[in-house]
Amino acid sequence: MAARTLSRLLSRSLSSSGGSASLLRSTLGTKSEGWINRNRFSTAAAVEELITPQVSINYTQHLINGQFVDAASGKTFPTYDPRTGEVIAQVAEGDAEDINRAVSAAREAFDNGPWPKMTAYERCRILLRFADLVEKHNDEIAALESWNNGKLYEQAAKAELPMFVRLFRYYAGWADKIHGLTVPADGDYHVQTLHEPIGVAGQIIPWNFPLLMFAWKVGPALACGNTIVLKTAEQTPLTALVVAKLLHEAGLPPGVLNIVSGYGPTAGAPLASHMDVDKLAFTGSTDTGKTVLELAARSNLKPVTLELGGKSPFIVCEDADVNKAVEIAHFALFFNQGQCCCAGSRTFVHERIYDEFLEKSKERALRRVVGDPFKKGVEQGPQIDSKQFEKVLRYIKSGIDSNATLECGGGRLGSKGFFVQPTVFSNVQDDMLIAKDEIFGPVQTILKFKDIDEVIRRANATRYGLAAGVFTKNVSTANTMMRALRAGTVWINCFDVFDAAIPFGGYKMSGIGREKGIYSLHNYLQVKAVVSPLNNPAWL
Repeated sequence: MAARTLSRLLSRSLSSSGGSASLLRSTLGTKSEGWINRNRFSTAAAVEELITPQVSINYTQHLINGQFVDAASGKTFPTYDPRTGEVIAQVAEGDAEDINRAVSAAREAFDNGPWPKMTAYERCRILLRFADLVEKHNDEIAALESWNNGKLYEQAAKAELPMFVRLFRYYAGWADKIHGLTVPADGDYHVQTLHEPIGVAGQIIPWNFPLLMFAWKVGPALACGNTIVLKTAEQTPLTALVVAKLLHEAGLPPGVLNIVSGYGPTAGAPLASHMDVDKLAFTGSTDTGKTVLELAARSNLKPVTLELGGKSPFIVCEDADVNKAVEIAHFALFFNQGQCCCAGSRTFVHERIYDEFLEKSKERALRRVVGDPFKKGVEQGPQIDSKQFEKVLRYIKSGIDSNATLECGGGRLGSKGFFVQPTVFSNVQDDMLIAKDEIFGPVQTILKFKDIDEVIRRANATRYGLAAGVFTKNVSTANTMMRALRAGTVWINCFDVFDAAIPFGGYKMSGIGREKGIYSLHNYLQVKAVVSPLNNPAWL
């Protein structure tokens, strides 16, 4: 399948032109207010008049051994609507006892259940039936994802859910194509390799893309014949439970997929350190990833896949089409409220076009439509919660205090919820926190460079190495950059192009291993060599 860009999938509903603002004004009227004295955002009303999602919340318990059950302690915790900060449901709060119950169920299902023993073709058929069911329930699942996360409904419905379905169909296709090799050896021996499921996989997923991260981890693990204990992010526990119910309706045996909701220290840590978990996969911050890796090592030395933070450079060369570069750089940073690990959060612009690029980037940010993610034409919803909201505002203050120039934005938008104005800084220096740290919010930092060697050196001068973007018309420049940039993905004249077959992962402290594509299967397989003697072989 041709690679899909999220920007292309969203183009009809999330127009990058003034048409989005016009559509919103035609729906909500022309009311506007200035939220800091020199910026006027025409979308303030959008965060005050909210649509009530037409979706019910039916699953809030843990899923263990095919049954929805309360936490062993009986405790629950609240999950919130980021648009308002109000509670939308109480969810079972897992702890070590719940993790133990889930791991026991997964172990029993792996050691004695039908899943690893059924034919790979039958596993394939179950995953395909599951993808069909998700596709059938696309809109209601997307509504719940948006409600619990704050992401745009049309982004969830038209891009992320179709991509979720595509990922599971992709991994269904792999299920019966996993096999070992016959290996020639010196001497009279028959040598073969077996690719075996690794066993019980512990998986911890983040809140910024709950369903896609579910697919990135659960899809390859199931295709390889493993069983799973999945811990969802405490901010976004709801949609994983819904799709897991559909997976069981598709024929998944009990105990193969178990889901525990809860907090990192009380549920994630027991999973990472569990002695009966054979493999661990984690997506989240670099600092938490270090803790997860340490817990895995101190317990049974289980292998760990980590997809961690980033501070990705987006490099605009002097020959770039400035208008196109501005739009793609804007998307690279502001997509998903800036809550994207591979966001192009360091925008390097050649000095000859810097002033033009800066002015047009500011104009584009001021046109960005912020509001209720359920409303058509809106381009940016709220941050996930108060903690992330306050973190973003602290970084904005840090940028101001460091003498970067605040071109626009810089504050809260609206009187409730966790909405942040699209923010652009210029005159940013490499040693400023806003240029070094992962902000995870709608804050664009625009830096100036003189030549290719300089920008390569500065782009690589970071502890991260998840992704990079390069905008140039020069093929030689593109070839130089793609090889010199120390990042797991380099996008040339595009950004955020994702596909089931394209591997994703980081260099340096952005992670260990790769997800998606054929490379992700390696995370969930053991390779066994089998050697037997040959008596008077006809050939070797």
